[in-house]
Amino acid sequence: MAGAPDEFGLIAKYFAPLAAGFPGALGLTDDAAFLPPDAGHDTVVTVDAIVAGVHFLPDDPPGLVARKLVRVNLSDLAAKGAVPFAVLLSAAFPHGTGDDWLRAFADGLAEDLKEYGAALIGGDTVSTPGPLTLSLTALGKVEAGRGLKRSGACVGDVVWVSGTIGDGALGLLTATGKLAPDAHLLDRYRLPQPRVGLGPRLIGMASAAMDVSDGLVQDLGHMMRASGVKGDLTAWTVPLSQSAEAALARDHSLLATVLTGGDDYELLFTAPLEAGGAVSALSAEVGVALTPIGRVVAGQGVAIRDARGRALTLKHGGWRHFTGEAG
Repeated sequence: MAGAPDEFGLIAKYFAPLAAGFPGALGLTDDAAFLPPDAGHDTVVTVDAIVAGVHFLPDDPPGLVARKLVRVNLSDLAAKGAVPFAVLLSAAFPHGTGDDWLRAFADGLAEDLKEYGAALIGGDTVSTPGPLTLSLTALGKVEAGRGLKRSGACVGDVVWVSGTIGDGALGLLTATGKLAPDAHLLDRYRLPQPRVGLGPRLIGMASAAMDVSDGLVQDLGHMMRASGVKGDLTAWTVPLSQSAEAALARDHSLLATVLTGGDDYELLFTAPLEAGGAVSALSAEVGVALTPIGRVVAGQGVAIRDARGRALTLKHGGWRHFTGEAG
């Protein structure tokens, strides 16, 4: 990497400072980290990779790339009700990555690790002909035996979702010039908001949970399959931002993008009907909108209905990584 230090110098310069305060990280001078036991808690581990040209645009600001990398992983922890405490970074930087880019990337990483209370405790750095490929392993803690899972949804449960849906997918269209410029949509695509404050509060309330990353319809299908039930989704109740509503008003065909596009990183969960009051109270307490969008019924898969109760058919259900398209 022209203008950048070698691997060990790069780690010492940019990433070792992010391990401060976590003795088991050994200042990133070893090949492993030591995690102290924590009685009464389960350690939740998740890993996600993002690739230039697939999960972010190659010319996106490096600080925002780093922060998106952190946040998509913390979203998975939030869906388990876990509180983050550490991450490991594996990075394949393209040849020619310069010092300015690396500094901005490390600054963005530091900003979010501080915000979410996590330390960098290890990882690996290599060079590559391209594209830029980044992988983060995130570790969180949850009270032993109480972590949320995709399985557990029961017939009669209500399906809920946090925040708004569709902004990430519409933001990608904005970033690539396929939609009119919209700062809100672009920000939601580049900088997700993991619901780390909400997830742990759903323990004891939600029967099943996951985050929405590959599209609302597809991810609801994953949850229903794991639970052995069917989701009955009412499309007209799916919460939208003002920007998404405006985009749909101009082109109603974008509804399919909203429901299947992904990159929302909101929490999708089910809860018993009688928990509705508690869920609404929690929404007000944590300052995150929680919206009922359907019910759990007997059967398999996901049914989608319009405002009149008529079945909707979508060509695609969500993003599939190995086909490189929605499916």
